[in-house]
Amino acid sequence: MILQADGLSMDFGGLRAVDRVDISIERGEIVALIGPNGAGKTTFFNCVTGMYVPTEGSVKITPPRGETTDITGLKPDRIAARGLARTFQNIRLFPNMTVLENVMIGRDCRLKSGILGAILRTKKTRMEEEQVIHDSHEVLKKIGIERYVNDLAKNLPYGAQRRLEIARALATEPFLLLLDEPAAGMNPQETRALDELILRLRAEEDLTIFLIEHDMSLVMRLSERIYVMDYGKLIAHGTPAEIKGNPLVIKAYLGEDVSA
Repeated sequence: MILQADGLSMDFGGLRAVDRVDISIERGEIVALIGPNGAGKTTFFNCVTGMYVPTEGSVKITPPRGETTDITGLKPDRIAARGLARTFQNIRLFPNMTVLENVMIGRDCRLKSGILGAILRTKKTRMEEEQVIHDSHEVLKKIGIERYVNDLAKNLPYGAQRRLEIARALATEPFLLLLDEPAAGMNPQETRALDELILRLRAEEDLTIFLIEHDMSLVMRLSERIYVMDYGKLIAHGTPAEIKGNPLVIKAYLGEDVSA
């Protein structure tokens, strides 16, 4: 089991945004988390990746070549260093930095030279910096946006900005990649290209993918399993075929009593 969330809950004052959610993900899967707006999906992601400390429950990870670790409540940088990386629903790039610099920031959690090495500019530090630049170029090639390498992030087309977020996440060398609405705002051609990219990354980088997405066509094409949330609770879990015909899921999305 790559990821195991048990009884995860998140309260904001008197509001329970996530209510005792259990989710498990196996190595190599593409798993989707879906639900109406406000269902608690991004809040769940934030608990898993350290943006929030959950009120209850636990999050454990098991790297492909490592032991099971409880990461509940760890800071985002420590979770990233353990092999979880994410993108955001609202693009969070450094707009006035170049594409290359944005990806290099993603490599920070893998650097070993430390503050003293950076101050003294040792040979080891310089070699490490050269390796970071090389590795960042390689990531941009994989994502298909190397032609923008020296452009400011804010000047990229929207679809390329989405890809840059994925590139920055990939630069952390994750084993689990969490994508929060990666197709948001994309046209059908860009979405189809994103499908192909996600499948290729899974195959070539030995990645497990966990995504939140409102584009049901993309979800049904890519996912092996789907979890469905509504009002903070899990209401369904199954294969795309099982979810597509689930009355509770239809009701949550359409607001209709389908059993009547």
